[in-house]
Amino acid sequence: MELILKEDVINLGYKDEIVKVKDGYGRNYLIPTGKAVIATESAKKVLAENLKQRAHKLAKIKADAEALAAKFEGVSLTIATKVSATGAIYGSVGAIQIAEELAKLGLEIDRKIIVVDAAKEIGSYTATIKLHKEVTVKVPYTVVAEAAE
Repeated sequence: MELILKEDVINLGYKDEIVKVKDGYGRNYLIPTGKAVIATESAKKVLAENLKQRAHKLAKIKADAEALAAKFEGVSLTIATKVSATGAIYGSVGAIQIAEELAKLGLEIDRKIIVVDAAKEIGSYTATIKLHKEVTVKVPYTVVAEAAE
């Protein structure tokens, strides 16, 4: 089934893209929630016309994303967390903790655009931040033991 996405869908595509999905996923989730519409010939023509009219606006959005990406140059995070005696951390360090640390540096971003494998041990990792479909930033972070009080 071909659908036109009306908004960004994680791990599927971005707004105004035509994607192929299984019938059940499209009929039972994407269309009822308003995230997509069926890609008929007329819908594709309307989409092409809209994209042509919005081309300059999309260029500005991409430029804004690139400017934001420049702010991430040289950013490296250190996240302190509770650690067991064996060196394993309690829980894991994920997108929420990374978003909080970035907020402390004045870089407010939505945690949903941060892609990270949950860190379950002390060490160095890399988070990928998807600012735009063509602009991604890699941010290194280190998980360290929290100082005992």
